[in-house]
Amino acid sequence: GRAVVVHERGGAPAAPGQIYSANTAGAVGVVVWLSQIVRNMRIYTRTGDDGSTSLFGGRRVPKDDLRIEAYGTVDELNAFLGALADHPEIAGHPADAALAATLSSDLFTLGSHLATADPAMRVHLPPLPAGRVAEFEAQMDRWTADLPELRNFILPGGHPVVSAAHICRVLSRRAERRVISLHREDPVDPAISAYLNRLSDLFFVWSRALGTRTGTAERVWQPG
Repeated sequence: GRAVVVHERGGAPAAPGQIYSANTAGAVGVVVWLSQIVRNMRIYTRTGDDGSTSLFGGRRVPKDDLRIEAYGTVDELNAFLGALADHPEIAGHPADAALAATLSSDLFTLGSHLATADPAMRVHLPPLPAGRVAEFEAQMDRWTADLPELRNFILPGGHPVVSAAHICRVLSRRAERRVISLHREDPVDPAISAYLNRLSDLFFVWSRALGTRTGTAERVWQPG
């Protein structure tokens, strides 16, 4: 199962891999509730063979429902983020490895909110990562300070880890588009789309920082 660590709000700051309860008074109850879900989870249920699936709360919807498309794309992004994090240029760099771990937990949290349409179930969810957009911007500013000035459009490629970061960038954009489509039919917390929007920017600047670290020349777009 997936290890879930829940702390009361106002406790220790977030660390990679930790998920925080949205409900201080019910922190222990949330731990038990989430643990029961993981413990009772079965990989195959046969209930989805008819093309439907369950949201948190039990409501059945088609597997191509906009809500499923939204959190499914976030899940896809998380899988590619895992592949990015496995590259030695990140796995062997503690700050980048910690960032990747934090992002992976964040995306799991975003997915849980997108998978929940029932307001009564949302009280059980970990909170959306507050302040993360500002953290992304600060991190991008730190990377950019050590990068050459951006004068051209940059093409993906040149090194496997650079390409992997670009794949995460475009998947962030796709996830954002799916969330916006869902929001037109069923309101979504705007913090989710803001997170994904800035995350795609983060992956772009990260790709450039990784290119510099690996000594990879940027591939400049030359139209015509």
